[in-house]
Amino acid sequence: MAKSQVTFNKIEKEKKRLKKREEKQKKKDARRAEAKENPQGIQFAYVDFNGNLTDTPPDPAMREKVEAESIELGIPKKEDREEEEPANKEGKVSFFDHSKGFGFILDSINQEKYFVHVSGLLEDIEENDKVTYELERGQKGMNAVRVKKI
Repeated sequence: MAKSQVTFNKIEKEKKRLKKREEKQKKKDARRAEAKENPQGIQFAYVDFNGNLTDTPPDPAMREKVEAESIELGIPKKEDREEEEPANKEGKVSFFDHSKGFGFILDSINQEKYFVHVSGLLEDIEENDKVTYELERGQKGMNAVRVKKI
């Protein structure tokens, strides 16, 4: 004769499942009983003009009209945005290695170092040269491009 397929673990799982179902039914019955005792229904919370939650509705006289066309969703189109003229910055070449083709420029205003590659040069530079440059975002941070001697 074959053994029964019902194991201790299966019995325990079934007990837990039944217990969970009973607890769910008790909670449901408690909510129904509470709804009968308190017939007011769902309580509301309102948001006032400062963004705080209140139990009183906002005054309709204080409502502000907003034109639907004035609401921008997403990023504005490129032609709508004002083009920012990249300002030429000034600095000093703190290090440049001609054999490897890269170096660093020390900004004269905020004393930050920016990476410069030989492909971003308009003319040859040496260490301690005063230069003007523009910044562009690179893979690892801001890079100096269109570098010229002063």
